Amino acid sequence: MIFHTSQIDKVYQYLLIGSIFFLPLTVLLNNVLIWTIVLIWLFSGDYVTKFQQIKKNKLAQASILFFSLHVVGLIWTENIGWGVEIIRKMLPFLFVLPIFLTIAKKENINYYLYAFLFAIGVSELCSYLVWLELIAPFGNATISNPTPVMGHISYNPFLAFAIYLVLHQLIFEKGMSKLLRTILTFFVISMIFNMFITAGRAGQVMFFASLAVLIFQFFRESQIKATIISILVIFAIGLAGYNYSPLFKNRIQQVSYDLALLTTNPNTSIGHRIVFASNTLELIKDSPFIGVGTGDFPAEYSKVNIKNTPKVKSTVQPHNMYLFIQAQLGLIGLISFLWIFYVQFKIALTEKNQFIHHTGVALPFLFLIIMLSDSYLLGHFTSNLFILFSSFIYSRH
Repeated sequence: MIFHTSQIDKVYQYLLIGSIFFLPLTVLLNNVLIWTIVLIWLFSGDYVTKFQQIKKNKLAQASILFFSLHVVGLIWTENIGWGVEIIRKMLPFLFVLPIFLTIAKKENINYYLYAFLFAIGVSELCSYLVWLELIAPFGNATISNPTPVMGHISYNPFLAFAIYLVLHQLIFEKGMSKLLRTILTFFVISMIFNMFITAGRAGQVMFFASLAVLIFQFFRESQIKATIISILVIFAIGLAGYNYSPLFKNRIQQVSYDLALLTTNPNTSIGHRIVFASNTLELIKDSPFIGVGTGDFPAEYSKVNIKNTPKVKSTVQPHNMYLFIQAQLGLIGLISFLWIFYVQFKIALTEKNQFIHHTGVALPFLFLIIMLSDSYLLGHFTSNLFILFSSFIYSRH
């Protein structure tokens, strides 16, 4: 071995905490720290032990299998260049998740958690400074949609998951000091308000779903009570948002408007997604079991699009993770993808630690919802959110 085990473990923990902190703030530093961990792990010896650790973790196995099918999918791919690009995007499922599952420690969960929440606080502060016009908009931000650090498509899911985490701490962490409870209460209120001055609809759906998950986890002995309270809470917050947030109201009304125009003008946000889904389903029918291959979705989709909807732009992914995976890799690929979530649920449901048990159910459930509206495990921010939190929630250490 190059390093003593205790020394290298300290390095891993500092780098892991750093990578989680930088995740909502900077792609560059987040990637630098993540791949530094990977390189240290790959070149630090003790490979038999490492192999055994990965072999014992069902999630690591499922992740590697999912990645491997993308490599196999190159065999019947004509566009090798785009296939290699997709494989590059999927590399974290081969290296990052399996490796991080061997180094993350449950005893350090609070460090991981609060590093993430502190970074969300920084990101949220930037959002408010832009919204209040105290600083000029930068990055992806506008005054009407203040998401400077990342686009609203990624920002709102981050915000929704952070709200879940903070509310979980407030509801279930009984030994919390009054000062910390006060800080977290103010923080979660500010995040909920921020949710309604930013434009990510999928993240807003994720927010309402996270509230339902928390209510069901709190009222676990009474499903009827949980259902009624969930409906009332979601309705009340949704109604308040609709009446007091012009942006949220506009985004809701835009859905109705887009649907009304669907037959005459499908070139809207909702119209595009419906057309993408319809054309992708037709593509899937032609090759349901093995798909079109890892790199051929753009070209094959374009052929269907020209035939069915020539006035609608083509796409390289259908804004639906399930359709994208099945179109590329067929039913086999989709099963391998869903197997990851099955393993996560299975691990979480047998976990005695309350935080891991609850969050281990919430994380896959919330991602399963938002991936209906976009391929969230292709993008840097949300895919790394999923992988980094999975690494310590489902770790065996």
